[in-house]
Amino acid sequence: MSDTQPSGRILVVGAGYVGLTTAACLAHLGHDVICADIDQAKVASLSAGVVPIREADLDRLVAEGIARRRLRFVTSAEAVAAACEFVFVCVPTPLRADGETELGYLFAALESVASRLRPGSVVVTKSTVPVGTSPKIAAALGRTDVALASNPEFLREGSAVADFLAPDRIVIGAEDGAATRRVAALYANVEAPMILCDPTSAETVKYAANAFLAAKVSFVNALAAVCEAVDADVDTVLAGVGTDHRIGTAYLQPGPGWGGSCLPKDTRALVSVANDAGYVFDLLEGVIAVNEQQLDRVVAKVAGMAAGRNSDLAAERADGRSSDVADALHSVGLDGVTVALLGLTFKAGTDDLRGSPALRIAELLRTRGARLAAYDPAMRSLEDRPDIASQLPADMELRSSAYGALQGADVAVVLTEWPEFAALDWKRAASEMATARVVDARNLLDARQLRSAGFVYEGLGRR
Repeated sequence: MSDTQPSGRILVVGAGYVGLTTAACLAHLGHDVICADIDQAKVASLSAGVVPIREADLDRLVAEGIARRRLRFVTSAEAVAAACEFVFVCVPTPLRADGETELGYLFAALESVASRLRPGSVVVTKSTVPVGTSPKIAAALGRTDVALASNPEFLREGSAVADFLAPDRIVIGAEDGAATRRVAALYANVEAPMILCDPTSAETVKYAANAFLAAKVSFVNALAAVCEAVDADVDTVLAGVGTDHRIGTAYLQPGPGWGGSCLPKDTRALVSVANDAGYVFDLLEGVIAVNEQQLDRVVAKVAGMAAGRNSDLAAERADGRSSDVADALHSVGLDGVTVALLGLTFKAGTDDLRGSPALRIAELLRTRGARLAAYDPAMRSLEDRPDIASQLPADMELRSSAYGALQGADVAVVLTEWPEFAALDWKRAASEMATARVVDARNLLDARQLRSAGFVYEGLGRR
């Protein structure tokens, strides 16, 4: 297979979650794909069929693509750009400390291939970029003989392959109608509605979708707090709300707060974009504020449990004094208290710690003086993952099993919804702990089962 042979070949720049999933899935759809990444060790690993991230079915598709000679990995995008008709840019666009999106990786990728692009090729942006970035991309390329398109990704970690191959929609934004049709043709074997539009609208769709999901989660977490205040049961309330077809059940689940690599940065980026355009997005700022409050609420629950205040809380809620109690618990120290953290990833099914509310809660507990022992099914071994180890709070002990994390703990807190935790032998767990107390920040566990096993149990908004 010659690098100079013109064809419908696709170059994917970046082999992270989005880039690797895009490359593997496009190869699975029958396309000839080259995936480029500057990380030589990663390219060597992927070329051998070893996928460095936990993502369902991704290792199988990578192996399939290599075996069928539809997928290969290189370290230089520049060296192969001239042989490709499409260039998908899938590099990180993290949020800077000042709230602006860092586009340095994007422009570096564009500059590396600009001079080598074939006339008539199409550069497709899959990286999440601020609304209005398309003209900047055109300026960075400096090529009037190359078409541009925005094709935002809507991949959920843990189900990225399924989301790519069976998506809710495919959004393609381009000013050139021919380019739009050519990019759409790449998805000919995918059954999904096509949203064909201008680049600015495509960029806005991505932010709008994530902002709405974040708003839904923040609403549910705030509703759980209301249920606690009025002594209603959030599970029953959400069952009644979710049956409304206009609302649905997706994302109607209380938790420790939303996180991950997308929702935190995309919500803040949309607020920033709106502010720059002269609109103060109060609603979305409120969504972000509620998410910050949720972290404190979970920490306050742990502090209350450690102080033996759970029964007092129930009585004082009935007396209408729950806000006073909560305020008092925010100042409770945890010196000498051992807290078992069950789950560290931002959601089940992935080993990604980016933006994890579990880690933020762990850090808040540590600053209160708590000793931390943790277990996560995705992190049984850290020897080969220094990138993960470097993200963990200082002095936290990572244990090899859930029972190991619970051993000697004064309070356990469920922070990630791994099914393994629901399936634990909680009578055994009670015998391992110094005191059998659990804060279920995912409402994952069966409260009656826990109480029958001898636990003092508290969830989110549960009666």
